[in-house]
Amino acid sequence: MKKELRLIFFLFVICATFSQAQIAFHHSVLPPLAPDSIDLAYYKKKHPLRATALNLGLNLGVWAFDRYCLEADYAYINMKTIKHNFKKGFVFDNDQMGTNMFLHPYHGSLYYNAARSNGYNFWQSGLYSLGGSFVWEMFMENERPSTNDIIATPIGGMALGEMFYRVSDAILNDTKTGKARFGRELASFIISPTRGLTRILTGDAWKKRQTTGKQFGVPDVTVMLSLGVRALELKDEIFDKGTGIATEIDIEYGDRFDAEKKQPYDYFSVRASLNIHSSQPILGQLNVTGRLLGVELVETEKRSLNLGMFQHFDYYDSDTISSVSAQIPYKFCTPASVGIGAIYKLQLSKNWELDAFNHINGVIIGASLSDHYRVEERNYNLASGFATKNGVNVIYKKDILALTANYEMYRMYTWKGYPKDIDWEHVDAKNLNAQGDVSKAILHATNISLHIKLKNKLYLTTSFSNYIRDTNYKYFEDVYSRTSEGKLMLSWVF
Repeated sequence: MKKELRLIFFLFVICATFSQAQIAFHHSVLPPLAPDSIDLAYYKKKHPLRATALNLGLNLGVWAFDRYCLEADYAYINMKTIKHNFKKGFVFDNDQMGTNMFLHPYHGSLYYNAARSNGYNFWQSGLYSLGGSFVWEMFMENERPSTNDIIATPIGGMALGEMFYRVSDAILNDTKTGKARFGRELASFIISPTRGLTRILTGDAWKKRQTTGKQFGVPDVTVMLSLGVRALELKDEIFDKGTGIATEIDIEYGDRFDAEKKQPYDYFSVRASLNIHSSQPILGQLNVTGRLLGVELVETEKRSLNLGMFQHFDYYDSDTISSVSAQIPYKFCTPASVGIGAIYKLQLSKNWELDAFNHINGVIIGASLSDHYRVEERNYNLASGFATKNGVNVIYKKDILALTANYEMYRMYTWKGYPKDIDWEHVDAKNLNAQGDVSKAILHATNISLHIKLKNKLYLTTSFSNYIRDTNYKYFEDVYSRTSEGKLMLSWVF
């Protein structure tokens, strides 16, 4: 037993050096069930006019709200502004990170699901998302089209869109009627609005059928909800300001060890952290990892190993806690990232098992907190680069106890900056076209968590996180910052 425990400890320490864990305990919400052939045939029918009309209507609706309700300056458009956009071309914009790196990808998910709910597959729907984004950038604003938006909106929209589409599909059931049917349709509409609108336009939202209408059947899904207390920065003088209520939602869709599925996102995982904290943004963290394709290398009773290509959407946000702490703890994201990954499982003994994964990704567009760039609403540098994400769970008796460790490393390069001698007093922010400060940043996010079973599917979860940023500037002194975070929560695994 001592030898076994030493092995477990050794493996945990090694993996904790580079790890981001998945949900430790697997409890399917419902027994998995393959989709009905009737439903598969129904969803194969393509409706290009309806998909296109939904995307155009979405753009017109958002523009009308911005123009006539918000009276936003950028929404006053005419033929001159459209001609100007085509003539001047793309620039990097200066919207805040939440707008550029979350709301724009979310908008892209609406374009995506307008096509996905009208018969198009993952890749085809991605083209619709790109088309919707292009129309918005070129026609619907009087500001020059945005380079970062035309990348983040469709690619991030594919990640969020497929995730929302599959979650909404798991909720729908066309055999139901009355209040049960209304509740499912409403929940599905909230999760995937353009799919919900499609169902209303076609009458599917109230049509009773002999089959459930689920395109993916009943998937193998595990959900963990956590609620508790969060302490950010962990410093005595600001402890009263740095504490708040924390909630976490973890979803694992599909079997991580089954890489033989043929469709993108037959397996994906989601982690979302929502804060009730006066000084912090509501959305503090969002991670979506979806397998695009995979292959099994080893599959035995005690071992499993598969390789795959994965899409990643990662978003981390915080804000200044108080006047005592004038620094922003952390702020970085990668809405457009893709790479290769391996998932491994090992049965250590009768009572102990270990599973882990490793990802190496290319970051097409991302963002990292800047210490100097302050233009309009932007306080971060846009960047590209690469990242590694790895994970481990050490589990005792399937669901009694689990020790997990998370680690992510991002190497971000900002190469298109502004001149060293720039006159900030007379800067034209709309035409500056800078990613930010010319710099190289290394970002580390580490988390170690312990889950202890209290009763049935109720767990006590305690976690410690550490965020490190090391930014090397071309025209300024280098900056190194570190922030810690602790959480104590109750978790329910469904």
